[in-house]
Amino acid sequence: MSISGTDYHFRVKDFFVGAQMLFVAFGALVLVPLLTGLNPNVALFTAGVGTLIFQIITRGRVPVFLASSFAFIAPIIYGVQTWGIPSTLCGLFAAGVFYILLSFIIRWRGTEIVRKVLPPVVTGPVIMVIGLILAPVAVFMAMGKTGDGSAVLVPEKTALIISMISLAVTVAVSLLGKGWFKLIPILCGITAGYIASLFFGIVDFTKVSEAAWISVPDFTFPVWNLDAVLFIVPVAIAPAIEHFGDVLAISSVTGKDYIRDPGVHRTMLGDGIATSFASMLGGPPNTTYSEVTGAVALIKAFNPAVMTWAAIVAILLAFVGKVGAFLQTIPVPVMGGIMVLLFGAIMVVGMNTLVRAGEDLMQARNMSIVALIVIFGVGGMSMPLGEFRLGGIGLAGVLGVVLNLVLPQPRE
Repeated sequence: MSISGTDYHFRVKDFFVGAQMLFVAFGALVLVPLLTGLNPNVALFTAGVGTLIFQIITRGRVPVFLASSFAFIAPIIYGVQTWGIPSTLCGLFAAGVFYILLSFIIRWRGTEIVRKVLPPVVTGPVIMVIGLILAPVAVFMAMGKTGDGSAVLVPEKTALIISMISLAVTVAVSLLGKGWFKLIPILCGITAGYIASLFFGIVDFTKVSEAAWISVPDFTFPVWNLDAVLFIVPVAIAPAIEHFGDVLAISSVTGKDYIRDPGVHRTMLGDGIATSFASMLGGPPNTTYSEVTGAVALIKAFNPAVMTWAAIVAILLAFVGKVGAFLQTIPVPVMGGIMVLLFGAIMVVGMNTLVRAGEDLMQARNMSIVALIVIFGVGGMSMPLGEFRLGGIGLAGVLGVVLNLVLPQPRE
């Protein structure tokens, strides 16, 4: 089966290539639900369906796989602790609606309007805040504690050995890995840490033995909460801008201009609908995966139908109950070791956004915007809005947009 005018050719022989694409994405895909308290089987299901939704909206033109977004880890953790999972899902649904509205604006006014409202001097420090605000959570978990540091789950010495093994292997594979291994450093780090955990005897397989082989994922449905909406929607600013970079990256790999055809308004719309769909069932927000783009470049798998197979395999795995139960046996220090690098990397992405823009950060206007975004976000500033409060990353994002629009440009 093929779609006229595209490279989309649905062939059974591409099944194993698609399965490999899911393997590349798997470590990062399940990492987000495991860190935030969401269900990994639901994340697999919504990633698969989200990818199919994206393909339908982009008319089968773009070979990308959609799965769990790292940018939302901090707000999801905070939201689950503050309002619970159903209310947090309401905020995540609204983030998807934000993408959808943005796609309509892009179609109406073009991409320049987005660059004007959300320049690097705003998006860079917002991304930095996402990484920095999570630093204590990563350190606590690497030391064998709960994310808030209130309880010890694994003895500190044991936890540090395991977390540092996870961290070291992840760094080593990302630097020295060849071929497929270079695309799965997170999965390699988790595997190494898990093996070390087995030697220390801290893995409990009770849930795996109790879980059914075939079961419907434990879907959770959103509950309306305006606090969660106001807190989470501004976080969508950063990944919305990253979306442009992801589309440009896959364009350069395949040699096709996806900004023009099917158009970034369609790719953004697909991302938004996939994100809102995921939140309706209890899954994390979706985003295009750069790891899979790297795999596309490595094996020259430019047929978008390969991602259809990856999506189908993800959906099928979601109904294997023992997969989710096994993933939930991964000890806290293993995840903590990965998080130390992951959240630091998010912060570096924000810094790189500023560096590549070439802005003079010592210029008074830029310094004010960047400084206030970072300190408001990392410092935990919050402001009352009637009966509600806006704080953290959300406040940092809104503040950056407002300052960029109201502060005068420097005189030449």
